[in-house]
Amino acid sequence: MSPAVYREKGYKFFFYSNEEQRMHVHVVGEDGEAKFWLEPEITLAKSYNLSVKELNKLEQSVRDHENEIRAAWQKHFG
Repeated sequence: MSPAVYREKGYKFFFYSNEEQRMHVHVVGEDGEAKFWLEPEITLAKSYNLSVKELNKLEQSVRDHENEIRAAWQKHFG
């Protein structure tokens, strides 16, 4: 199960239900994917097939939606 937190500009921001406990969010789009840590601060964990420009935009989106992501994490994982 991978609950979506939100979608933006062709990207889906979501969690995998059966994964590590450190707070993070996955992002997948048509051309690639990424994972961002939210703790201890927002940083790129890994990416595949995305440009630096795309990654910068995605990181900014995670920053803009940080409270929403954290709330969804708490709701889903408890």
